[in-house]
Amino acid sequence: MARTYQLNPEPGAAGSLGPTSTEPVIEIDFRAELNDQQHAAVTAAAGQTLVIAGAGSGKTRTLTYRVAYLLANAIAPDNILLLTFTNKAAREMIERVNHLVPGQAAGLWSGTFHSIGNRLLRLHADALGFTRQFSILDSDDAKQLLTTVIDQSGVTRETANSKKDATGPSPALKRGRKKSEAGDFPKAQALGGLISLATNTGTPIEEIILKRFGYFEELTEKIRQVAVLYTQRKKNANSMDFDDLLALTVKLLRENESLRNYYQRQFQFILVDEYQDTNALQSEMIDLLAGGHGNIMVVGDDAQSIYSWRGANFENILKFADRYPGAQIHKIETNYRSVPEVLALANESIAANRRQFRKNLVAARPSLGMKPALVRLDTPSMQAAFVSQRLKDLHENEGIAWNEMAILYRAHFQSMDVQMQLTQDRIPFVITSGLRFFEQAHVKDAIAFLKWAANPLDEVSFDRAVRLLPGVGPGAASKLWQAWLKIPDAAAAASTGRPPTSYSALLTPLKVPPKAQPTWIQLGHILDEFLDPSSDTGFHPPSAMLTSVIEGFYGDYLLQSFDNARERKQDLDQLTVFSERYDDLATMLAELALLTNADDTSPRDGSQGRRKQQPNDDAVALTSIHQAKGLEWKVVFLIWLTEGMFPNARVIDEGGPEGLEEERRLFYVGVTRAMDQLYLCYPEFWPKAYSGDAFQIPSSFLHDFDPARVEEWNIRGF
Repeated sequence: MARTYQLNPEPGAAGSLGPTSTEPVIEIDFRAELNDQQHAAVTAAAGQTLVIAGAGSGKTRTLTYRVAYLLANAIAPDNILLLTFTNKAAREMIERVNHLVPGQAAGLWSGTFHSIGNRLLRLHADALGFTRQFSILDSDDAKQLLTTVIDQSGVTRETANSKKDATGPSPALKRGRKKSEAGDFPKAQALGGLISLATNTGTPIEEIILKRFGYFEELTEKIRQVAVLYTQRKKNANSMDFDDLLALTVKLLRENESLRNYYQRQFQFILVDEYQDTNALQSEMIDLLAGGHGNIMVVGDDAQSIYSWRGANFENILKFADRYPGAQIHKIETNYRSVPEVLALANESIAANRRQFRKNLVAARPSLGMKPALVRLDTPSMQAAFVSQRLKDLHENEGIAWNEMAILYRAHFQSMDVQMQLTQDRIPFVITSGLRFFEQAHVKDAIAFLKWAANPLDEVSFDRAVRLLPGVGPGAASKLWQAWLKIPDAAAAASTGRPPTSYSALLTPLKVPPKAQPTWIQLGHILDEFLDPSSDTGFHPPSAMLTSVIEGFYGDYLLQSFDNARERKQDLDQLTVFSERYDDLATMLAELALLTNADDTSPRDGSQGRRKQQPNDDAVALTSIHQAKGLEWKVVFLIWLTEGMFPNARVIDEGGPEGLEEERRLFYVGVTRAMDQLYLCYPEFWPKAYSGDAFQIPSSFLHDFDPARVEEWNIRGF
């Protein structure tokens, strides 16, 4: 048996915390700088430690002081590993550490999981069959390579041929397809999202398809084949995509014992930020690196675990003590962000969750004398009008800056009415959850068909529409446009303002690439469904036209093309609802153009029109709650608090009780973004497509707290 001989720690060398440590080399009065709970976590003995840091409780401060405490106790910087989820978080923590202990943090390993993975792989890529000069594929590069693999694999041709043999010619002409049909093999973006989710969750592809992408079930084996080919092509090209930086790091540590032991000895103390957001790969990476000594501190809040849809595993934080028996658990519950009234509501709302670490946030701030407002509105339009007017009142009468107020929602499409109202009222706003509603690519795609029908000489809309068809690129689209211009009936339609008698009759003779032929014929039939000879304009109402586009073609295009197809479909459903207020196509298109091109002082990022919030922007923030995590505002409006919308019906259907609990955590995150004022809003009626005014049930989350926690506001109509 080998004998163990202990070297005495020296200043700057790795050592244990406690009586055997050398005297601190840095003087910081940790007791004076921290509250009792923070101090207990920061000065915890070596070993495994879980820190449950509630919302607004100083999580970053705790981690920063923990690093300073280790350095003050003669732990060498290169023996400390700090893992974060964003580069911004890593930079902020190191800046704070350098402020506390100037010049002492040089050499500390700090960064995101992916950046640390890249650093390790640059040193040891040869052990995995790569060279150390491997390339990292960004999202566009990965999409391009995957597109090439799909094309060269022949799976799209095989799929089309097999469907044609099984169902007869032109299956694309059928309406209401339930599963993948001719040519419906997923495109690179959708397939890339599927493969990424499988990689990060450690779940076989066939299980991911069954759980999340059931419409591709018949293509499971072909998808698996393409995934294998994609992996091989990356290796042949000495390239890794973003997910490989995690997956291959884990593979390296798992399969190479000597390397694993080396880094376990080097990283004597491991600290992890936002532990509740870790996925299967990140959790295993941490466990592999900590396996030798177990000196690991993870900091997070189980009540803010809201990213399961992108692979985060709630079980990691919930069962940390099961994986590390004897782990210390510290709770930090003093909240420095919100007034007591907001925290009382938050505490009661999250208490309804069964699976959690029980905690009770206590406000460090005094009351301002205002309870959260519960605001029932008649319709979504009235909800938007209230939010807009209240924002203006707070800005003009109470002096609250625009950028100190935010409107939060469960899904991006729920912001459409508010966006329109703020635009009309000339209230400056920025969107951090995506593009403005009418600037989103899928919304513009659907509208392009209507714009082309309204104006047969609209080349931009024609080009956008036909290039959605399989096999139609820029060259083919240009040729089709020239051929279209030569059709007398098309020119006549443009001059008279009346649509042709039949689009199918005009389109069918045009020569299109063979791959596009079935969908080209289908396009003619979809456009024919636009026509209503009995109307003054010759068209059915815009909502019926949009329904024809979505059900006849574009809904399937979304499933084939995007990994977030269902969210995009929700946007299009909301667009259809919006269009119901118009009987005339020309009027709707004109108002859309005015809304899209309204004056806006926010900076633009390139040709896509994305608004990027700048430090000096004085504008109201519109954002999904997922994007809002980690942020705070003096005033927060939570909108669309109705059953089915929030909590989200699909999440509940698919996730059951666990899905409901994550939705409640999401509500909790939204509530705890508010510092001073909180408005909980919901519309009582929602004019839905083809169903008239539908009564909305208030969100079940509004029943999780004592009614005395809120003040009900009665809003009078116009």
